[in-house]
Amino acid sequence: MGERGYLGEFELMVILTVVYLGEEAYGVPIVRELERRRGRGVAVGSVYAALERLETKGLVASRWGDPTPERGGKARRYFAVTRQGMRTIRETRQILSDLWRKVPQVEGEHA
Repeated sequence: MGERGYLGEFELMVILTVVYLGEEAYGVPIVRELERRRGRGVAVGSVYAALERLETKGLVASRWGDPTPERGGKARRYFAVTRQGMRTIRETRQILSDLWRKVPQVEGEHA
């Protein structure tokens, strides 16, 4: 999967959420969407840590928005998936799809 390495499960969820949210991909909406999809709480710090790792790997880029009056003048940090990030997402999807096709069906059995 390229020279940047493996995407962990949580990193994959975060980067896919950034793609899904598009222009509105900043901290609070990312956390809320992950919580909604997972059906449980998500630590804000873990989301930002994953975003930092993804940015270090060159898979997402961030930019600061304009300060907003309703937030006391604090600027939001927006995230977008890079071209390399999209390539990594596609490669990850292909690898996981291939692996799932090879897993024998275990319907009705308990692990």
